[in-house]
Amino acid sequence: KGGDPYETLIGPFYFRDQDGHARCVFEPQRHHLNGGGAIHGGCLMSFADFSLFAIAHNTLKGAHAVTLTFSSEFIGAGAPGERVEAHGEVLRDTRTVTFVRGIVTQAARPLLSFSGTLKKIARRE
Repeated sequence: KGGDPYETLIGPFYFRDQDGHARCVFEPQRHHLNGGGAIHGGCLMSFADFSLFAIAHNTLKGAHAVTLTFSSEFIGAGAPGERVEAHGEVLRDTRTVTFVRGIVTQAARPLLSFSGTLKKIARRE
């Protein structure tokens, strides 16, 4: 579970480090659905953004970062009742930016592919 109030409100979203790789999950509920009964695309995109940071958490080493770029492609529709997961990889890490890509799945079915660039910034006091 992260420390971001927005993600906690719309999720909650969780991640766990398993042997150096982030496993991100959330349990879709009624409030995550769109009018057609599928998981809302905005919810999946927010979960993917959360997952960018979880996937890069070992690379960021506690540094503060923000999303600089974010791309996603919807592949399938998700439904309530089954856990949604995300996993991915850090493609490149530099002194100031980290490049990440991943996929969101439900019951091993792909729902959303995503990629993004995280910009490392100094913490505000």
